[in-house]
Amino acid sequence: MVQHSASVDRAFAALADPTRRAVLERLGLGSASISELAEPFGMSLTGMKKHIRLLEEAELVTTEKVGRVRRCMLTPYAFEGITTWLQRLDRFARVVERTKGTR
Repeated sequence: MVQHSASVDRAFAALADPTRRAVLERLGLGSASISELAEPFGMSLTGMKKHIRLLEEAELVTTEKVGRVRRCMLTPYAFEGITTWLQRLDRFARVVERTKGTR
């Protein structure tokens, strides 16, 4: 059985949630505070902090405290492991497509 790195597993677990995917899309436009990220969802700061913590644990997002505000940003190169895995999946899909109907 193929073994995947723990970081890729954590990343896919974090990406399973639509709110966290939306947060990553927003951070693709630039850094944002936790309150800026929470506002479009009508979510409490505590709720958004939980999402951010999971994204940090998956090493997709980093945060830094600037005064009283915690700024969030995408982690540089965070998606390399995911991209590599998806490229493998794409190769598998091409093989499946080529072999359709050969049974």
